Amino acid sequence: MSERTSVLTLRLAGPLQSWGASSRFARRTTERAPTKSGVVGLLAAAQGRDRGADIADLAALGFAVRLDQPGTRVRDYQTAHHADTDKSMPVSERFYLSDAVFVAAVEGGTDLIEALHAAVRSPVYLPFLGRRSCPPSRPVDLRVHRDGLWGALESEPWQASAWVQRRRSRERRVELEVIADLPAGEGPGDAVRDRPLSFDPHHRRYGLRAVHSRAVTVPNPLGGSPSTSRRDFVPPKHDPMGLLED
Repeated sequence: MSERTSVLTLRLAGPLQSWGASSRFARRTTERAPTKSGVVGLLAAAQGRDRGADIADLAALGFAVRLDQPGTRVRDYQTAHHADTDKSMPVSERFYLSDAVFVAAVEGGTDLIEALHAAVRSPVYLPFLGRRSCPPSRPVDLRVHRDGLWGALESEPWQASAWVQRRRSRERRVELEVIADLPAGEGPGDAVRDRPLSFDPHHRRYGLRAVHSRAVTVPNPLGGSPSTSRRDFVPPKHDPMGLLED
């Protein structure tokens, strides 16, 4: 008898995110969606696993990510000094996704999924969205599903910001892209070096995994409501000097 499986969905939303898969040296790029290695790292940290711990059980999870609000790619330049010699290091380029929202889903044995759900609700190490400089702006945990990976992504409400939902208010249902592990026997798909084998800082290792892209359709909570134009927008009241009053 096969083990029961469940799916854990995670909301990945923040001012900045960065999910690198092939960054090298002074140029640190980001993929356009969360990587499996990045989400596995988030889950391992939530459980309190150290970087040298075995992650084979997490790497074996089924994985998919839904692009609820793709965001905008931005670039930052950073300088640094060597810790021992104080010499200036080369200027580095860091790329981020600004104002993005994703729903990631991992599928595996029910016991492991339940343990991961408990961990993200009360993490040992705080979750970050790819890099330590990218904290989440909303709670990460959503819920555990029993209807499979695609059923979870089709039933999970659209997590985009209200202004994005209003912008598409004429659509009662919206089509969202999903990037997922390619099922066995299907292919060839796209090969990406995003299968985490070890997070050991002395010997990080990543293997290839095959992915494919498809779409799911979900309801728009603001679908059918009157659209709002820029002329109708009323900015919130805000006194920038209020905190400086005696």
